[in-house]
Amino acid sequence: MIQADRIAGILAALEEQGSSSIASLAERFDVSEETIRRDVRQLEGGGRVIKVHGGVTLPVTRLEAPYRRRLRDQVEAKRAIARCAAGFVEEGMTLFVDSGTTSFWVAQELGHLRDLVLVTNSLEVASEALGRAEHRVFFAGGAMNVDYRSAFDADAVGYVRRFVPDVAVLSMGAIEAERGFLDFDPDEAAFKRAVLDRARRVVVVADHGKFARRGTVHVADFGQVHDLVTEQAPPGPVAAAAGAGGTALHIAARPCEGGIS
Repeated sequence: MIQADRIAGILAALEEQGSSSIASLAERFDVSEETIRRDVRQLEGGGRVIKVHGGVTLPVTRLEAPYRRRLRDQVEAKRAIARCAAGFVEEGMTLFVDSGTTSFWVAQELGHLRDLVLVTNSLEVASEALGRAEHRVFFAGGAMNVDYRSAFDADAVGYVRRFVPDVAVLSMGAIEAERGFLDFDPDEAAFKRAVLDRARRVVVVADHGKFARRGTVHVADFGQVHDLVTEQAPPGPVAAAAGAGGTALHIAARPCEGGIS
């Protein structure tokens, strides 16, 4: 494992646990404790972690951020979904990854791919992708939303619409059989709508809890989304609506077929 991948893995472990000992990280990545200490010194120099006696932790401000708390919700389900969704991405592609926490885990699963052009409006996704030497990263910036650590305003929309991604990975706050894909923040929903007609393939990533939520802002109909990746089979009405709209369902607990069809 190269250092960039190991450093990304260390950060991912800390996102899950908040802190970790040097010894456990060395065992996890099958390297010496001194190697982990060198990685930690590099991360500490960039302000991304804090060394403590015998271990390492994330800065308190990062741990307390709402986005960071959401990142650890349903983490196993989100990571399973992310592994499945990453199968739609091939080397050399241009892709958009939005600001959702499941989308963050998708970005982390792309480290083994080369020559990706990654466009995002998320500081967290951009930071994750910048650790990958083979990725070109473009940030759709503007006025930042503190809770989401992302930009959704007109400047961000104008920038992202310059690109034509092969794959757009979008998270959703809620999915309903009658109304399709929904969210809760009007600015976030408007930003996602701006990507729909630009992408060659739209992939929505959502854990099963999103099927039980009632969204407030419409983002897309089933006919506008090519693939829905989740970790449990959705309720019957949602599955039927997806089939009628032409949205392919992919259950992460089963073999997940990626690639462009």
